[in-house]
Amino acid sequence: MKIAPSILSADFANLQRDVAFVEKHGADYIHMDVMDGQFVPNITFGANVVKALRPHTKLPLDVHLMIAQPERYINDFVEAGADIIGVHVEADSHIHRTIQLIKEKNVKAEVVINPGTPVCAIKHILGMVDQVLVMTVNPGFGGQQFIEECLIKIKELADLRAENGYHYDIQVDGGIVPETAKRCKEAGANVFVAGSYIYDAEDPAKQIACLKEALRG
Repeated sequence: MKIAPSILSADFANLQRDVAFVEKHGADYIHMDVMDGQFVPNITFGANVVKALRPHTKLPLDVHLMIAQPERYINDFVEAGADIIGVHVEADSHIHRTIQLIKEKNVKAEVVINPGTPVCAIKHILGMVDQVLVMTVNPGFGGQQFIEECLIKIKELADLRAENGYHYDIQVDGGIVPETAKRCKEAGANVFVAGSYIYDAEDPAKQIACLKEALRG
C-alpha cells in the first residue's frame, strides 16, 4: 500500500519544505495535479514546477495531467523529471498513442477515469498501463466528498487485473481519509492520493500515520 500526498493542498510558497516533510514522514509518492483551466475549471502549474522539485526529493513524482490535449506536453513532463504520467481518457482522442509515447520514454504510464466514466472506456489499454487512477471526486478542486459509486469501478478493475494477468496499480484520488482508504483497499486499490486530509491538518505526520494504520488492517 502506497501513500501519495497531493501538493495541490500544500503551501505553494514552501513546496520544497512541504515535500521534504511528507517524504520524511512516510510518503511513497509525490502526487502533482497539473490543471489547465480548460479540461477542469482550475489552473495550477506546469512542467516548470515538476522540474524545480525534482532535485529536492528522491520520491517518485506522480504527475496527473488534467489538461486538454495531453499528448502535446508529454515530452515536457518527461524532461522535467516525472516518474509516472497520468492522462485522462476523456481528454485524449488518441489515448493508445499517448500511452505508447509515455512508455517509449521509459516513464510509467497511467490512464485516468472520471467518476462518470465507465471502466469499459479503458479496457482496450489496460494491458499497456502501469497504473489506473480512479477519480473518486470530480476533478478540479481539493477537499471534495468521496463518491461511493466509484468503489464498484475499483472492484471491476481489480477483477480484470486478476482475470487477465495484468500488473497495473490501482490508484484512488478524492475524499481519501482512513475510512474511505480502507474501503478502497478492500475493493482492490493499492495507491492512495490524499491532499487536504494531510496538508490542511495541524499535524500532517499524524495524518499520514493514520492512513497507513488504516491500510494495515
